[in-house]
Amino acid sequence: MEKTLKPMSGYLTLVICLALFVAAVYFFVSGVDQSIAYVVIAMLCFLLSCFFLKGLMIIQPNHSRVLNFFGKYVGSVKENGLFFINPLYSSQKISLRSENLQGQTLKVNDKMGNPIEIAVVIVWKVGDTYKAAFDVERYSDFVKMQSEAAVRHLAMSFPYDNLEDDHAPITLREGGDKINSILEQELTDRLSKAGIVIQEARISHLAYASEIAGAMLQRQQATAIVAARTKIVEGAVGMVDLALKKLSEENIVELDDERKAAMVSNLMVVLCGEKAATPILNAGTLYN
Repeated sequence: MEKTLKPMSGYLTLVICLALFVAAVYFFVSGVDQSIAYVVIAMLCFLLSCFFLKGLMIIQPNHSRVLNFFGKYVGSVKENGLFFINPLYSSQKISLRSENLQGQTLKVNDKMGNPIEIAVVIVWKVGDTYKAAFDVERYSDFVKMQSEAAVRHLAMSFPYDNLEDDHAPITLREGGDKINSILEQELTDRLSKAGIVIQEARISHLAYASEIAGAMLQRQQATAIVAARTKIVEGAVGMVDLALKKLSEENIVELDDERKAAMVSNLMVVLCGEKAATPILNAGTLYN
């Protein structure tokens, strides 16, 4: 369990250390000509000065020190400045700054078994110094390994898109913020044991693997063409129906079933064709 400490200011100790060092120099110089006792006093002042200097520590902004006393956790110092602690304490530096992790591009299979490439960007920082220092071995390596595992699990839990799974509520390609939220929660659950706080996690790269990218692109193009053709046919049918109704309501011309079928066929060709139709004028009668 993390315990925050607020040690005493180190400025007074720094003045004392300087005074002891000056005294050590004075007694040493004086003892050379007068008495060996002065030399002994100089050595004691110098040793005390070194001892107190060992207890001084400078903590930069957004940094911390984890303190131990012969293997026992004492506490963590998170304030910045010059402090004095027990010189017998051992300390470990831990940064509290936010860090970016650009994950490598991983090749995994999505929920439908299709090989895809995925990479994420993660913003994280240390929230609990005790867990980061003692619950895991090298917390930075722990973050990298667990992040990769979380990304693999995410990719295997959802399809890349809804081409094969039409009823998929969430896909990797269209999930957006919801996929990112799921990824953040997955990382938080995995990294909480190391005292890591996830500030942001987003997918930075997502694509089909190279061996199926061409086939999937053709499939997407075919799906888009079919969808476009469906819209075109729906519009053409509506226009033909409107034309027949107008001709009938306005009594412009009366057509039997055979001529109506021919007219519908011609209109559908004109409206659904990829190229512009070439008109042919009929100079004879309607039936010749």
